[in-house]
Amino acid sequence: MSQPANVLAQTANFADPASYAGRNTLYWRRNLVICVIGSFTTLVSLSMLLPFLPLYVQQLGVTSPAAVVQWSGVAFGATFLGTALTAPLWGRLADRYGRKPMLVRAAVGMAIVMSLIGMAHNVYELVALRLAAGLIGGYASASIVMIGTQAPRERAGWALGILSTGALAGNLAGPLVGGFLPSLISIRSTFFAGGAMIAVAAILTVLLVREDFRPASDVKNRPAANAVASKAANRAVTITLLLTAMMVLLANMSIEPIITVYIGHLNVPADHLARTAGIVMACSAFGSMLTAARLGALADRIGSWNVIIGCLVLTGLVMVPQAFVTHWWQLAALRGLMGMTLAGLLPSIAKLVRHSAADHESGKMLGYLQSAQFAGQVVGPLIGGFIGVHIGLHSVFFVTGSLLIACAVLGQWARNRPGQAA
Repeated sequence: MSQPANVLAQTANFADPASYAGRNTLYWRRNLVICVIGSFTTLVSLSMLLPFLPLYVQQLGVTSPAAVVQWSGVAFGATFLGTALTAPLWGRLADRYGRKPMLVRAAVGMAIVMSLIGMAHNVYELVALRLAAGLIGGYASASIVMIGTQAPRERAGWALGILSTGALAGNLAGPLVGGFLPSLISIRSTFFAGGAMIAVAAILTVLLVREDFRPASDVKNRPAANAVASKAANRAVTITLLLTAMMVLLANMSIEPIITVYIGHLNVPADHLARTAGIVMACSAFGSMLTAARLGALADRIGSWNVIIGCLVLTGLVMVPQAFVTHWWQLAALRGLMGMTLAGLLPSIAKLVRHSAADHESGKMLGYLQSAQFAGQVVGPLIGGFIGVHIGLHSVFFVTGSLLIACAVLGQWARNRPGQAA
């Protein structure tokens, strides 16, 4: 089946040795390895405070149990908010000054801020520093911009899937590390250890990441093919992709505020409740780790839209039986299955967003994609908590499942618009 002319023009430009991707053909595999390592270490450092965050808040002088919970939530969400606000800016600067400087900026900035968190004197400093980590950092986001613009079109889905696996592994390992490290070296020293891990990623990035960025050609001179691609880009389709990315994270995070309460209704003993909730939450990330790269490669073979729509439908359907489980292990199995279907979405969406934008705007568009994802992480728990309190715990699964099915319908509409590639 022949592709539309604008898609052929995009493909031709993407393989052009004079283009940014063409000049970096020799570097993208090594850069992918370093970006996976850096994404893993930075996300381990950011997520490892989950098990002991309330304890640290207490150390900083908060005594009321309700205030401890409130400030812990604010401190944890501040990083997501900061990243959502600045991701488009860093993406735009990556288009102007290159992708590697953004990686170095994120790694160095996060290493400094993470160490400073270990020296916080009060809860206000903790929240401010967590916000700064999001505003200044974003190594995983910068990695998506670099790999998304360097990897060949026919390997982009697989590469972004591998990168997603590293990020998921970091989010999974972080709470495990945070569960035992403070007892060995103290809570404050744990932050210093996290800063040291990110510093190692910064050194690897400076020494090993390679990029052939030429401002004169990559910014000022815009090839005719890019002009055609920019003109043909459909704003409605791009909005659909960004909305879908937000809904993916929203659906995954919507259960977070209620999961412990929900598991408590499944006859789990009170002294095992926290541990069981942690296992159930980890199952989603573990499932995604198993299939992210495979589904990314599948998108390269059969088309990103096919994977996106299929995974949205499957994930929406898997949400429904979670409302009817009678044992915690049933919920864990379904969350793992949901993670496996969710894993195909973000790499495929990132691939489509990247190839719908001209080279000189690809970083900015991928930055908007990161903002949409982090917005979903912020909004998801809020919506899940509201529905759980005012409508019922089971309704959270029905609502989020319905939203995903609606996104699949919207995706099918976007896919059928003129000029869209598979």
